[in-house]
Amino acid sequence: MTAPRHIFYISDRTGLTAENIGEALLNQFGNLEFKRSTFPFIDTPEKAMAVVEKIEQSAQTGGQRPITFVSVVNRDIRNIIQSANAFHINFFDTFLPDLEKELHTEATQSAQGHHGIVDTDRYDARMEAVNFSLSHDDGISDKNLQEADVILMGVSRSGKTPTCLYLAMQYGIRAANYPLIPDDLESTDLPRMIKPYKDKIFGLTIQPERLQAIRQERRPNSTYAEIRTCRSEVNDAQAMFKRHNIPFTNTTDKSVEELAVHILQACKLKRRF
Repeated sequence: MTAPRHIFYISDRTGLTAENIGEALLNQFGNLEFKRSTFPFIDTPEKAMAVVEKIEQSAQTGGQRPITFVSVVNRDIRNIIQSANAFHINFFDTFLPDLEKELHTEATQSAQGHHGIVDTDRYDARMEAVNFSLSHDDGISDKNLQEADVILMGVSRSGKTPTCLYLAMQYGIRAANYPLIPDDLESTDLPRMIKPYKDKIFGLTIQPERLQAIRQERRPNSTYAEIRTCRSEVNDAQAMFKRHNIPFTNTTDKSVEELAVHILQACKLKRRF
């Protein structure tokens, strides 16, 4: 059996860009297995040489050359990494020459890059949105709730908190969330705290079987995690959404990234940065 191909994500910053683009490409080869390693902040020749040693070692022990996804601005450091025995995909070498030709100017090789604080206003907007989401997680406060861009509503463990934080981090959206408890589900009315903001509410639902699996990990063998409880709560929540014309989506097979984009489009929200 062939050993998994070793993938190296190498960056002079956080490594998120290399990982995101690399994963998007590797996902097209779902029949293959990969072993992944990420090396962020490779911003000196010494660090680059240390990574080269690891790549060379992997090539020797693995029996096939590794694949590198490289997001490093400095050409000298890129050249060091390029010397390793690997198949290299370097984002700057791939795209910058064509952009320079089209823009009729040379790139500045700015090391600050996409994950540094280049625009303080944009960074502050993102942090403000994150703080807002944390302050309005699980319905803990209705203070300044009128400032929310969207209020996610759903039963416990349906994906509200991670989606709110992703909307805040990636788009600067002020996202609050409200957990539907049994008392809410037994009522024919919307929960009192969020009723005044009905136009901002977006519902999240989930398949009961998936909900049970998630709850079982949190509270094993509890009434909270029983499939009967999960089915009842999901059915009641969906009935509430339909009764009050609340738009909603099923989170079962959606990643947090997909959920966030779906909510942006459904609620006609615009990113703040």
